[in-house]
Amino acid sequence: MTLPTLGMRGGAEYATTTDLKPIKPFIRWAGGKSRLLPRILPYVPTSIENYYEPFLGGGAVFLACAARISGSSHLADLNEHLIAAWVAMRDHQSEIRPLLEWYLKNDSKEFYYEVRATPTPACPVKRAARFFYLNGVSWNHLWRENSRTGAMNVPWGDRRFKGFDDATMRSIGAILARADIATADFRVVLDTARRGDFVYLDPPYLPVFTRPDVEKEPTAKFNKYTARTFEMSDLIELAEICSALSRRGVRWVMSNRDTASVRSLFPDAEIVRFTAHRSLAAQSRREVEAHQSPETIIVGRV
Repeated sequence: MTLPTLGMRGGAEYATTTDLKPIKPFIRWAGGKSRLLPRILPYVPTSIENYYEPFLGGGAVFLACAARISGSSHLADLNEHLIAAWVAMRDHQSEIRPLLEWYLKNDSKEFYYEVRATPTPACPVKRAARFFYLNGVSWNHLWRENSRTGAMNVPWGDRRFKGFDDATMRSIGAILARADIATADFRVVLDTARRGDFVYLDPPYLPVFTRPDVEKEPTAKFNKYTARTFEMSDLIELAEICSALSRRGVRWVMSNRDTASVRSLFPDAEIVRFTAHRSLAAQSRREVEAHQSPETIIVGRV
């Protein structure tokens, strides 16, 4: 399989900031917060100096409140394929367009598995295009990596690749023009946040187990977006960082699963509990996520 040759780098025709309208996420991501925006956005400041989001995923919250940000946005995630896609949308739109057209032209079930089995390209733009394709047609738009090899291992989702229209790409490019985007750990990203800034946190939900005497599989494996999983020790450290953010006068909001262990880590924060409908179905007949999911929004007090 040979990818088309990339042309010279060229910038996108970006709209001005004043032309921006809220846009939908251009990446479908398991655990994305598009449906929960009406619950989350009331807790986001109407005026933000600098914005931080270290568990970026599909970036639904960032895209929804981009017009509130007067300074820079600091966006990060540990999934290098995901970050390559965001960077390509910011810096390499003219290069990625023909690659996406090539994937669109060749799209099929057999082609999906051929692409999935092909080593990740070294070129960041080709890596981004490969991500857009695999994420776009995989089962439930999941991106899951083998813990041993790091290879993406989600089955085909029985859907066609759609790509992106030019208007969507221009809008995304305009929003990302003042964003720093990096493959980075949350500990590093949040170190520079100061008073007047805002932090949104959507860490991978830790698995919960049902029927421990029989079931050995967690009900949801949303902590395996990369070969390195997010564990309870990471959440404990994140809670400590949140306390430090509050002491520095930084406003922050976190989305998470509503469990006693999660609530206990944030004794000084406001805890907003609710139930969300989750429609993610299993590839097998066993469910991987309850249809009614207990959720919480954790709001830091400054």
